[in-house]
Amino acid sequence: MNLLIIRLIIFAVVLYAGLKLYRMYREWKLEHDREQIDSRDGGSMVRCSWCKVHVPEQEAMRARGEWFCCGDHRDKFLAEQSNADDD
Repeated sequence: MNLLIIRLIIFAVVLYAGLKLYRMYREWKLEHDREQIDSRDGGSMVRCSWCKVHVPEQEAMRARGEWFCCGDHRDKFLAEQSNADDD
């Protein structure tokens, strides 16, 4: 009788440890897959404050907390902001 209880306890502990390891592996795998997808597709997209076109964050330019698709649009936006501040 005591041997049966000990075997059941050992089985329960091994089963619990196996499930815990499986969950940890599954979470690691999902995180790893997400990182690969993000690196492959260029990351998140941001919207140009001037023309409203979405570009990958890695290719975008940032000035004064705003995103821009190119330097020309950045300059136009900042010039417009300067003129609005002067008025």
